[in-house]
Amino acid sequence: MTLAQLIAQLRAQIATKLGQRNQYAKDLEPLRSATDVDEAKVAEIRSAKDAIDSEVDQLNARAADLELELAKDDAAGRLAREVTPGADSRAYDHVARVGQEKRTYSPDVDRDGKQFLLDVARQFRHNDPEATSRISRHMAEERVERAEYLQRAVGTGAFSGLVVPQYLTDLYAPAATAGRPFADACRPHPLPPDGMTVSIGRVTTSTSVDLQSAEHAAVSETDIDDTLLTINVQTAGGQQTLSRQAIERGVGVDGTVFDDLFRGYGTALDGKLLNQAVNGLTNVATAITYTDATPTAPELYPKLLAAPAAVEAALLDQAIGDTFAAMHSRRWYWLQSQLTSTWPMFGQAGLAAQQGGLVNATTYGSGFRGVLPSGVPVIVDNNIAANLGVGMNEDEIYFAAKSECHLWEDPQAPMLIRAEQTKAASLDVLLVVYGYFAYTFVRRPHAQKVSGTGLVTPTF
Repeated sequence: MTLAQLIAQLRAQIATKLGQRNQYAKDLEPLRSATDVDEAKVAEIRSAKDAIDSEVDQLNARAADLELELAKDDAAGRLAREVTPGADSRAYDHVARVGQEKRTYSPDVDRDGKQFLLDVARQFRHNDPEATSRISRHMAEERVERAEYLQRAVGTGAFSGLVVPQYLTDLYAPAATAGRPFADACRPHPLPPDGMTVSIGRVTTSTSVDLQSAEHAAVSETDIDDTLLTINVQTAGGQQTLSRQAIERGVGVDGTVFDDLFRGYGTALDGKLLNQAVNGLTNVATAITYTDATPTAPELYPKLLAAPAAVEAALLDQAIGDTFAAMHSRRWYWLQSQLTSTWPMFGQAGLAAQQGGLVNATTYGSGFRGVLPSGVPVIVDNNIAANLGVGMNEDEIYFAAKSECHLWEDPQAPMLIRAEQTKAASLDVLLVVYGYFAYTFVRRPHAQKVSGTGLVTPTF
């Protein structure tokens, strides 16, 4: 191991220790503010923090010594080249410079992720020393950048956690699929590093203000009250079993695997937000029924205004004008196909009086596709169910405020892949992608949906 690699390893250990210390600091806050302070627990946590501080100081001192030694070696090498041209104690490509070296896996050297996938297979199947070295360097780089999230990738005798190079996630996320248009329109939050629930306090009984009945009479008083909203953290994941031959000798197999796993993760998460039992948007939204045996856009038009009106009425002064709609692509294009000679009495800024809406000419999954006559932007999402109703042929149109559609995710999730050696005799490699998330649309219940027989499979 070179000096630079040893320094990087020490810095990664320091980052991990600091993450642990920060967690101890967070644990101390509620203890200090408690009515009855548990002094023994406080002393225990402080002792743990002090121990980490001591370890960090030692690691820092060791890293500083090595960095000084590395600087002297570099200086000596430069001097040798000046005194004796061509002399060099170490080749440039054998010297790692912290903060300046390229990542082990990067788009310019492993664009399709083939080298990474090969290293995963070779490390777990044959303990290949070169593959193990590259994987180890990659993990050290990830510990420096995202140490707190890697603490969850705890290995056992059956498996070991690996971080997928993040550029591969970015490369394959836009693949053609139902994807996650609605999830991307929600209000994002970083998922807390620990725990399997997310809790939000919400005021359920507000104070009251009224006229004073007479001088010296008591004014109105209602005790404010809040309720804790607890949201479960869920896990979405998928797996793929590959033969070693497919990985090492196949053409394009690696790209197909990453594409399937990552786009499948995004589609599954988005589908749960929309359709999951109990908490999915379709189950918490208030229905506005549109019943019609021969539906037309002019007949649907009042419902497209009733829904955002209900959203605003539910949020009142908490509404910030960020209401948006989500609908299936078949409904979006059907609305565009409709013609009318009747125009609304009130016009919307930016829309001509003879237009029933506006198309932004964007592609699927790339943001708002257009604007409804009410000025509400539209997300097109084919994870919206199209088999609803008695005839199993209805879809729904959702209206919600972005600020009240909360989605917690691990930063850059899904970021973990695991290889298991459960089928060594058959030369199989099991790849698993997963991530944690939590969501809610009921911090302030407000969402609306237009549904009914008027939204059966459209005829163009």
